[in-house]
Amino acid sequence: MKSFLSKIIIVAFIIDVLTTVSFAQLPKTDASIKSSLKKHISFLANDKLQGRLVGSKGEKLAYEYIITQFKKNKIEAKGVENYLQTFTTKKKLNNPHATENDTNTTSISGHNVIGFIDNHAANTIIIGAHYDHLGYDEYGGSTYRAEKKEKPQIHNGADDNGSGTAALIELSELLSKSTFKKNNYLFIAFSGEEEGLLGSNYFCKHPTIDTVTITYMINMDMLGRLDTAKHSFVISGTGTSPIWNATLPTISMDGLTVKYDQSGTGSSDHTSFYNIGIPALHFFTGTHYDYHKPSDDEEKINYNGELSVIKYIYTLVGKLNEEPKLAFTRTKEDTASRVSFKVTLGIMPDYLFDGKGVKVDGVTDGKPASKAGIKRGDVIVQLGEIKTEDMTSYMKALSHFKKGESTKVKVLHDGKEEEKDVTF
Repeated sequence: MKSFLSKIIIVAFIIDVLTTVSFAQLPKTDASIKSSLKKHISFLANDKLQGRLVGSKGEKLAYEYIITQFKKNKIEAKGVENYLQTFTTKKKLNNPHATENDTNTTSISGHNVIGFIDNHAANTIIIGAHYDHLGYDEYGGSTYRAEKKEKPQIHNGADDNGSGTAALIELSELLSKSTFKKNNYLFIAFSGEEEGLLGSNYFCKHPTIDTVTITYMINMDMLGRLDTAKHSFVISGTGTSPIWNATLPTISMDGLTVKYDQSGTGSSDHTSFYNIGIPALHFFTGTHYDYHKPSDDEEKINYNGELSVIKYIYTLVGKLNEEPKLAFTRTKEDTASRVSFKVTLGIMPDYLFDGKGVKVDGVTDGKPASKAGIKRGDVIVQLGEIKTEDMTSYMKALSHFKKGESTKVKVLHDGKEEEKDVTF
């Protein structure tokens, strides 16, 4: 009997190991995936696309490239016009000399690219990434402050979001060749994200599949700059379904460490799906000095890091392959009072920082923080009379000020507390 039980245990162990390996086993080699990622990002972040501004010729070159890759990966069209879904909006032009009454607007047409793997399943997983970027900063959004004599510069957006778009293309191929057939897959490359989640909002209001069948959404926005020292990234939206807290910690991939954020809302396309009651995750390797600057170029991409995140996502999809439609839950910000503010310090927070305070990952030239002498790496611990232990308290502190007002800001600089005078 003992021998028989031992055999059962050994067989069960082998099955468990094989099952675990099968989740992480990709149908392409690591080297092949990295080569493909480099090819995709090099094209998308090339100067000839002029920053992939929504509605521009560069956007057209980008969506034509994505369609070509979807066809190559045997992903069928699921847009309105073949692979495309067109949306139109009006946008105010970026004019630094404009007044509040300036009505200089233009009409723009953006294009979502939508592909589908039909496994004849009851439920569908949406995997998305925005492919647009800032162009020459025609509509604003750049953190780069050029001198007046400088010509406008192309914002190529290699990380934001050439990296996410490249991951979308690769996952379309990987999942088309995978054994994970219990769900259908809808792949969406959104445009207009930089101008206010335009493409994802439009899709959620004009879906090309029945939204009742959507089990969850994965959003990939900025996967290309994994910090080689920290080796960590952020997954937001972990409060949008009970399954996330049960499943995500069971995944171990290439020594990655993960910071979880339960909020279902944020400044990327997963928010649009959360708002219509769909569990949604956002994968993000963090901000950096080149964020929304002309210097966000292909040669700065960490391809090993992006590969690890793609493998993590692929493993997650595999682990949930047998699950029924996921339950949706609202996250805390729905019941909390919403914070509004009319001023900004002009900093880029380090979202991977897990200490007390708000760590500065970047400072915009000419903004209050820059003028006050706040540096990258400083940790903001108090704004006015309010201690800023995290992003929530920081934003609440900002809401107490109006343009033109001054206050004191306490920061930790190289571990020592300093006080700065700031005028908004």
